[in-house]
Amino acid sequence: MDFTYNEEQRMLTDSLRRLMADGWAFEQRRERAAQTELNTASWQSLADVGVTGLIVPEEHGGFGESPATLVATQLELGRGLVAEPVIPSAVISTALLAHSDNEAVQAECLPSMAGGELVLALAYLEGDQHNSQTPQATQASKGGAGFVLNGAKKLVWAGGQAHKLIISAVLDGETALFLVDGNAQGLSRNDYPTMDGQRCAYITLDGVEVAEQALIAQGAAAEAALDAGIGYGVLALCAHAAGAMQRLVEITAEYLKTRQQFKRPLADFQALQFYLADMLIKQEVAISMAYVAAMGLGETDAEERQRLLSSAKVAVAEAGRFVGQTAVQLHGGIGVTHELEVGDFFKRLTFADYLLGDSDHHLNQLEALYQQED
Repeated sequence: MDFTYNEEQRMLTDSLRRLMADGWAFEQRRERAAQTELNTASWQSLADVGVTGLIVPEEHGGFGESPATLVATQLELGRGLVAEPVIPSAVISTALLAHSDNEAVQAECLPSMAGGELVLALAYLEGDQHNSQTPQATQASKGGAGFVLNGAKKLVWAGGQAHKLIISAVLDGETALFLVDGNAQGLSRNDYPTMDGQRCAYITLDGVEVAEQALIAQGAAAEAALDAGIGYGVLALCAHAAGAMQRLVEITAEYLKTRQQFKRPLADFQALQFYLADMLIKQEVAISMAYVAAMGLGETDAEERQRLLSSAKVAVAEAGRFVGQTAVQLHGGIGVTHELEVGDFFKRLTFADYLLGDSDHHLNQLEALYQQED
């Protein structure tokens, strides 16, 4: 897999860098974070440069780009701390549908998702689950003209902003995925902000009736589609976090050059130079591991694919903690105040560890894989 930017990737990243500077500055991000509804203007601006259709197959109106292009894109979006539902909708949900082999649902959703008119979110966590992808309490049964869903889902990333939800449930003892309208009768959404400026929702399903065509996949096909969606999400999250680290290192370096103590810039003090150098090393490790995750998505062997994705997630989470915490330290007490964006980057990098499987989960995955080899 070639990770050198080609001409199209350079044009895309240049466009995104300009878009981030114009539309995702500090105050603009803060203003949108206070809104409960999706800002359609900002979302459409992302769609106009191709973000929402990046991995949508060409036959459904997208660009069908590679995981390498997804890394390049998310690096820029991470630099801008984009909180719009790019990863939950344009990455996770898109990849899930594209790998579902359900041509009817693909034709219904993917063209609108590519154009920015349709936003989806995946609802799969429930009860006391933290990392498991297997539904337990949410049940689906045949009834009426199709199926009836009952249960609840927690921590649904962008669940309150999505027009439709992909909901996992148990159907005839197997995992099943359903496409459910966000305003369906019997479905309620409790939307709330997260610590890093994004939004989640708690979803309850009380006798929600859906048509037969709402069944995306069942059994092994559903599990494979869910794995694909989560895998692409892990890749995007790693690249997003790496981009956030890159920008945070720049902000910190500029602060050390301008802030003075004892009539000298802080950047003149060797101990602080060492801290900044360590931050830069961690940033580069994170970027490299994002490309490792991209390589993982290209693996045909499921175990090797999981090994690369989990390794990347753990390494990027560790790098993010170091870069975020060190940046706050180097800024001093002002680093955690609401007036500076340093705290925003710190929170995003901290929260990224817990999304799509925390470090403990992925370390357990790696341990299980290596034990199988022994």
